[in-house]
Amino acid sequence: MADKIGIWLIGARGGVATTAIVGLLALQKKLTANHGLVSELPQFSDVGLSDWSQFVVGGCDIRDTTLEDEATKLLTESKLLSAELLDACKEDFTAIDQQITPGTIFNVGKTISDLADPEMTKKDSTPKAIIESIKSDLSNFAENNQLSKVIVMNVSSTEPTVDGSALPSNWSEFEPILENEDCILAASSIYGIAALQLGMPFLNFTPSLGTAPNAICELAEAHGTCHMGHDGKTGETLLKSSLAPMFQHRNLNVMSWVGHNIFGNLDGKVLDDPENKQTKVVSKDRLLGQILGYDPQTLVSIEYIKSLGDWKTAWDHIHFQGFLSTPMTMQFTWQGSDSILAAPLVLDLVRFTEMASRRGEVGLLTDLCSFFKSPHGIEENNFVRQFQLLEQWAAR
Repeated sequence: MADKIGIWLIGARGGVATTAIVGLLALQKKLTANHGLVSELPQFSDVGLSDWSQFVVGGCDIRDTTLEDEATKLLTESKLLSAELLDACKEDFTAIDQQITPGTIFNVGKTISDLADPEMTKKDSTPKAIIESIKSDLSNFAENNQLSKVIVMNVSSTEPTVDGSALPSNWSEFEPILENEDCILAASSIYGIAALQLGMPFLNFTPSLGTAPNAICELAEAHGTCHMGHDGKTGETLLKSSLAPMFQHRNLNVMSWVGHNIFGNLDGKVLDDPENKQTKVVSKDRLLGQILGYDPQTLVSIEYIKSLGDWKTAWDHIHFQGFLSTPMTMQFTWQGSDSILAAPLVLDLVRFTEMASRRGEVGLLTDLCSFFKSPHGIEENNFVRQFQLLEQWAAR
């Protein structure tokens, strides 16, 4: 019998996590095609990826709700999923809900804290105490389900920016700050540390700091495990990373690139807070200079429009110079469901990371950079080159 593998989702009842769970159940029940799943492409069919049937889901959340309620909202409010599919998943939702524990709101900002239910939040006062509590939850999840491995994935809302440069660069100096109630670290890093100390791979699908600090990278290597982040690349930025190389290769000078984004789900509500929004804007805006080799004028805006639900729209205006310095314009509109775009990448990342862990890979998984807006440990943002790295890595 094949080993069972755990997926522990931080923000387990959010839109992205709920959609990923529905997708995994649909794959296990053979109720859906494999559209949108990178790991189902032909070039990855013989590299040794685990079967969807091997995965078991758990996680944590800070809101008092259920997976069935959240999935029903996606159906009724955003016109996603289908009633037939949700009906087929009801019993599974109940079982997975039993695997979801309270989360932490340490330094997540007022907007996220206001969403939390007191009964669904950890009461520990220091990061160190919270880490021990999370480690207990993770260990129980693994033991109760007889799991050979657990992959921890952060799909929670975006935290306010943490200045990582102010943190010690080595673990021996970093660890003592976890005993202070006024520690500047936020929840994403606390979860990451807990996972890595247990030797569990950690993935950060959000723009939050997570395991980016050098000292936490050192921790991963010390415990012989792997990690990667950050900020899943699903829509407008995916197009930027594909289009910008075209301008570079044709020697077309990009003078300005403006992107305006609107969406209405819970993430949009959180990003309506300027502190949280800044973290996301920086992540979306940094790749153009790295691809082009120079910095055009850029503007990225993100606005919350409640009526849109999970659907998001991005308008981009690119002003560039061609031959004889003639100014020209390209414009495009991107429309899609935030959760439907993100959920398959969540499943792909878990599947590829599990394989990397099985291979004994340690540290940052830079070959997974094609999945992230701001991939840690690598400057490559050209999507075609990023994808070639994934293909080469998988075939090794």
